[in-house]
Amino acid sequence: MKQGFFEIVENRPLTDSVYKMVLRGDTGAITAPGQFVNILLNGLYLRRPISVCDVSGDLLTIIYKVVGKGTAQMAAMKSGTLDILTGLGNGYDLTVSGEKPVLLGGGVGVPPMYMLCRELIGQGKQVRVVLGFNTKSEVFYEEEFKKLGAEVTVTTVDGSYGMKGFVTDALKTMDYTYFYTCGPEPMLKAVYKTSVTSGQMSFEKRMGCGFGACMGCSCKTITGYKRICKEGPVMRKEEILWED
Repeated sequence: MKQGFFEIVENRPLTDSVYKMVLRGDTGAITAPGQFVNILLNGLYLRRPISVCDVSGDLLTIIYKVVGKGTAQMAAMKSGTLDILTGLGNGYDLTVSGEKPVLLGGGVGVPPMYMLCRELIGQGKQVRVVLGFNTKSEVFYEEEFKKLGAEVTVTTVDGSYGMKGFVTDALKTMDYTYFYTCGPEPMLKAVYKTSVTSGQMSFEKRMGCGFGACMGCSCKTITGYKRICKEGPVMRKEEILWED
């Protein structure tokens, strides 16, 4: 974990509620796709955890959805600096993907798939990406994944764009050696039940400290409760115990 100040280079909407922010600063502590950063905002006690979308040199890209006071404050920022903790959480393990990994992102679970996709393609893997949304107006980053060289499928629950249904409906039609996923917990549970290979899941949880000092973001596993912010957010499929 490392604390630093990042300059806002870009902050623009991708959809009505989803924004892309590019920041410049020391990105050295970010070592794997799937990690997250924790952002301090004026007047708010708790930092806001946001997954890393991409890192290029000293540029950090995050994508966030406006859901409350903190993210609304971020969306209004056009310039300035942010106090950010970087290098938080354990990211995805790329060494176990096999030759044909599939990446499944749902909503704001899409951003961490981007850096992961770029690195897997850099290893020569045949990457398929499934992006899941509720409706056409929520779709973002489809073209960015295609530009990386991935085969992209978009699903929408209402069928207004791409394949009608959920990411798991697309997954059932695919031949793959491993899966990586990030999204809301119901989606992760559905991927767990549908998938026919091993894989890794990144959990989205409300966090207190963001670096393991509390147990506010725990997940039940075969070896006991693990903190999403510290031992996660990425967990192996085989270690997760789902609670009904």
